[in-house]
Formats: sequence, C-alpha cells, structure tokens
Amino acid sequence: MSSVATSGLLYGANVRANGIRQHYLRFGGAGPAIIIVPGISTTAAQWAFIAERLCSRHDVFVLDVRGRGLSESGPHLDYSLDACASDLIGFAEALGMGPYTLLGHSMGGRIGIRAARWRPSSMDQLILVDPPVSGPGRRAYPIPVDPLLKLLHSAKRGEADAALRSPSAPRWPEQHIRTRAEWMHTCDERALIESHKGFHHDDIHLDLAHLSVPTALIVAGRGGVIRPEDEEEFRRLLPSIATRTLESAGHQMQIDDTEGFLSIVEELLARPRDRFDGRASTFGRQEVSEDVPTNR
Repeated sequence: MSSVATSGLLYGANVRANGIRQHYLRFGGAGPAIIIVPGISTTAAQWAFIAERLCSRHDVFVLDVRGRGLSESGPHLDYSLDACASDLIGFAEALGMGPYTLLGHSMGGRIGIRAARWRPSSMDQLILVDPPVSGPGRRAYPIPVDPLLKLLHSAKRGEADAALRSPSAPRWPEQHIRTRAEWMHTCDERALIESHKGFHHDDIHLDLAHLSVPTALIVAGRGGVIRPEDEEEFRRLLPSIATRTLESAGHQMQIDDTEGFLSIVEELLARPRDRFDGRASTFGRQEVSEDVPTNR
C-alpha cells in the first residue's frame, strides 16, 4: 500500500494588526512558537517548505510582510523598517502569542532586530539569517534593486517563469522556480524600492548594542552580504551573539543548502530549550503590551 505524504500546514489566514491586513501561514500547531519573516521580495509561500520541516516540534507562523504576498499593499502604506517592525509586534499581539522565536531572513532579520529592541519581552530568541549590514556611512548592500524590479515587471506580465530560467538566473530546483514565479507578482514595486533604500538609511547596528534577547547570526559563506569584519562588529556590539556560517550557501541559503540550513536552525532552536520545558504553545493567550510606534 502506497503512503501518502502529509502536510504540516494548518491554514492560511488574515489578521488586522497595526492597522493593516496581515496574511500568514500556520504550520504544526503545537510546541514553542516560531515566526518566520521573509526577505525583501519573498512571500510566506516561499518559506512553506522550511516551515514544513520545523513544525513537527514547533508552532510555526510564516508572515507576508506588508506589500508582499496576500498582506495589505498600496500607495497609502509606509514601507519603512519602523512600520514593518511595528507590524511584527502587532501581529504577535493580535494573535495573543507569548514569547516566540523570530527567524528573519535578510530584510526579515533587520525587522526582527528593530522589533526585539522595542519589545524584548515578546521574544525567546532572535535568529538572523544573513541580514544586510549596510547603513549610513557603510558600504552599499551588494545586491542591487534593479534586477528585482526587472523580475517584478516580468512577473506582472506573466513572464517570471521564463525570466527565472534565463542563463543569468540562479540555478534553483524546479520547486523553488515555480513558487517564486507564482508569487513574485504580488510584490508592491514601491515596497521593494523603499525597503532597499532603507537598507542604506537605517543603521541596525544602533539597535544591536541594546538587545537583551538571545540572538544568533547565520552567515552565508558565499553570500557576500556579511564579511568577517561585519561578524566582528556584531560581536563587539553584542558579545553574547552566537555565530554560525553555512559555507556552501549563497544569500538564499535555505534553498542553496536546505539540509545544512535546517541543521543550523535546529541546533540554535535547541539552545534555549530549558526556557521551553513544560510549555505548550502560547498561541491564543493575551499579554500586556507596551507602547510601540503605529505606522500605516
């Protein structure tokens, strides 16, 4: 008798938080909570394959950042780092979540840093996956915005699949080409532009020295985003930070080396395990909130 693969996906849903509609996917439903925040042009659907692997022991929520996927977008929205960090805090509060692990890739890591400074009591752990380290007076983010915009325009014409198979495109497995082609068109062009500008206008290093949340940094060995001197600056600003490097992978390490990436993440998730002992998922509970900037 053939076996049928089962999915850990419970549902996709929308919640009004920080004054906007936020869309998310939920996997597993039991265990310590994880919120995954994707990068600049990535949607929750593109991280579902990672959530599927983590949800056997965790209650995993994958967020569509404003202006991406099925979350609210449009000319009325503020796409700044502050607005996105407020969204994250509001999202967790709207769902009544207790302390969670934040797994933030690239832009999602920067959002996590700002949110962790504003609301440290909301997080058990912050895992930063190759976040941009650009900012005022610092070297530029090495991944330009123009190719992203070109891909977005192709996607809006229904031509993303061909663009992602061009000779200059990354050599991704078929599953990831198809998922990116399906969802790329949902990105708001101004969201991409403003977020990329923010990589150069917002200095996350000013937040790092104030973090009290247990924090880990995962560096892509072939990404070119974080250099050894950047790792050293992270350690100077936050001596408690745990650093891991996935030597085989580029910036999209969750795709380039999925097994290596998951091995590191699972090891980091196990580090604060004593804080979770005997605790079921806190989804649905309410807690007293502090004042956080509200941004539309």
